[in-house]
Amino acid sequence: MEGGATAGTGWAWGLLAVAGVLECAWAIGMKQSSGFTRAWPSAWTIALMIASFVLLAQSVRTLPIGTAYAAWTGIGAAGTAIAGVVLFKEPATAQRALFLAMIVAGAVGLKLTMKR
Repeated sequence: MEGGATAGTGWAWGLLAVAGVLECAWAIGMKQSSGFTRAWPSAWTIALMIASFVLLAQSVRTLPIGTAYAAWTGIGAAGTAIAGVVLFKEPATAQRALFLAMIVAGAVGLKLTMKR
């Protein structure tokens, strides 16, 4: 099944997308936890990390590990960078937007190049 298209491939991509969103959430949680010095933000961050890893692990039962991991980190990196701009007033430059678009394009490209 690995690498090929199966009935569960769509479901695996869905799990992977949720895992990527949870990766964004735990990255934001790390900022909110102040280096794991605040109890509740730290607890939520750890719970989100575990959930993200569990969903990633479930998705790689069907998807190739290289593709899934690259897409997971891409979703997390792009989502966290966007969240940084929106939530923490980090700089929103044209260059940053270009490179975020390249990350997203890479993740989409990996999905589109899987064998059907």
